[in-house]
Amino acid sequence: MKLIINNSSLVPIYEQLVDQIKLLIRSGELRENDILPSVRALSKELKISALTVKKSYDTLESEGFTVTVHGKGTYVKAVNTDLLLEEQKKEVETDFEQAILKGRRYGISDEDLKNLRENYICLFDYLFISP
Repeated sequence: MKLIINNSSLVPIYEQLVDQIKLLIRSGELRENDILPSVRALSKELKISALTVKKSYDTLESEGFTVTVHGKGTYVKAVNTDLLLEEQKKEVETDFEQAILKGRRYGISDEDLKNLRENYICLFDYLFISP
């Protein structure tokens, strides 16, 4: 299991771990009953606090993605990957909506917001459509 931490990101490290593990589950790289690395092993490998890894694992468990068996480890639970993808799309939609609302709070005109959207559409096309 390869996880990458971006220390300069505004996203907290525990959220980065949660998001990456969810992606591994959704992609099928992690399957039901697969065991995650121990908190100690993963914290050592990533050179981060064991408390951060524990918080990630607790979050995954509270959201129904894993189950922890005391003394044995943390295992991936059966997950409806289609439902997970829909939930993640919903989160992205919410982020878009929050960006628009933030722009309005900052007094950015609708025209400027439309121009920003167009710039991101061009960037999106460049990143995902260009050969």
